[in-house]
Amino acid sequence: MAESKDTITALFLGDVIGQAGARAVFARLKQMTRSVSADLVVINGENAAEGFGVTVDGVSALFDAGASIITTGNHIWQQREVLSLLDSEPRLLRPANYPPGIPGHGQAVLEVRGVKVAVLNLQGRSRMPAIDCPFRKATDMIRALERETRIVLIDFHAEATDEKEAFGQHLDGSVSAVVGTHTHVATSDARILPKGTAYQTDLGACGPAESVIGFVPQISIQRALTQLPLKNEVSGNQVVLHGAAVKIDVDTGKALAITPIVETSFF
Repeated sequence: MAESKDTITALFLGDVIGQAGARAVFARLKQMTRSVSADLVVINGENAAEGFGVTVDGVSALFDAGASIITTGNHIWQQREVLSLLDSEPRLLRPANYPPGIPGHGQAVLEVRGVKVAVLNLQGRSRMPAIDCPFRKATDMIRALERETRIVLIDFHAEATDEKEAFGQHLDGSVSAVVGTHTHVATSDARILPKGTAYQTDLGACGPAESVIGFVPQISIQRALTQLPLKNEVSGNQVVLHGAAVKIDVDTGKALAITPIVETSFF
């Protein structure tokens, strides 16, 4: 339970990378949820299937572990078995700003202790696949939600820090939180923006600590040295879980605090 009936707390976890990251989440999520008194948990699961997408079983396991919503990003399309689940499982999101007519949906509204909370998933365009404008799409979605809830949480899956910062500033005051995913490297800029939106450029990842964005370092080094298209493999060492807890005022939808989370997992 949250500290007050007038607030709720959302726990966000960054990209889950491979079996190592998933096992650490399974082992630690319930304790993490209790430790921050989280009322809902939003996890980015797009790298859970050995770094590329998520499987049907992986989705089920993350929900069983305590996820309220699973967000994703550009790798969601790489495990074809999950495509049908995108339509049938409302708690599994893909970025909302892909063109119309593809499987899935980019938002979910859930009830948390009698309060409706909207979770939106959008994807950036800078150094990413060419898709629709996330700025315009987010604005349209937020307007459509105005009568339903004041509490809106966004996972912005994007590469470029300038695009992420601009996106957060663009939505400041109209949503409760904007947290970035995709780069797998946690940023140290968690803060409340001037109009009341919690913001962090990137949450980081739930994956191997001694790695290159979660993958075997030597492969990344050899790819740089040889320019060969070597495929990444998830590293197998000790896992670090990265995320953030955001405390939100129920009446206004404004964020009151954002606290980064870094936890080394032993399992």
